[in-house]
Amino acid sequence: MDDLLINLLASIIAGTSVWLAGFLLRRRKLARERAFFGLTDGASCLMAVSRHASSPSEMSVHRRDVAALVELAAIARECGAHADRVGESQPTGEIGRLTEFCVGGPGENNPRSATHLRTILRGVTYGIFDPDKRRLSFTVDSTEYVLSPEISYVLLARFWGPAGGHPVFFLGGLTSGSNLAGARYLANHHPELDRQYGADRPFALVLRIVEPAAYGTDFTELVADVTDVAFQPVPAPAE
Repeated sequence: MDDLLINLLASIIAGTSVWLAGFLLRRRKLARERAFFGLTDGASCLMAVSRHASSPSEMSVHRRDVAALVELAAIARECGAHADRVGESQPTGEIGRLTEFCVGGPGENNPRSATHLRTILRGVTYGIFDPDKRRLSFTVDSTEYVLSPEISYVLLARFWGPAGGHPVFFLGGLTSGSNLAGARYLANHHPELDRQYGADRPFALVLRIVEPAAYGTDFTELVADVTDVAFQPVPAPAE
């Protein structure tokens, strides 16, 4: 009887220790995820996304961009936060007030993206779409990343405004499918990004989506870390 009681107590202690270790591990993982995204329990975050190019409605969004927003909203939910989508004419507030996810490249249908590129991601230039050649691209430093039937690209970046605060996550794809690939890459690889960049260092990565017509977003790979050249200082005023 004594042996049975001892074994029972040992099992209870061992089970409690395993549960406690798992609980502490999950708490630590959640704390790191919240720090990486600048989110806290009960917080809000903003989602700025490109308006559907063929729709006059401000709130119309391409279905793949909707899927990207769902991926990002799931990240916010994991951190105990909630996401609010803002339209192109709605004020987003000053940068750093809330964590922001900006989805889509620059243009008339995404002025927020254009502002970030103009003021912070100065080393990145998106080409104007040529309807005759069907050419779409962006350039970082001297390297041009061009959309083709077999290959697409997305720039995934994290940065802060001059006053710090909460981060901005920029997902500037050449297509809405590229935006979705960037969101899924961020959702799946943020632990590795956290180990490399921590919670307080900016980064800018070029991702390549291979054969998107056949594989969708399944074959997404890192092409280049362009952090050193994407964030250019403010040009000195001419004397």
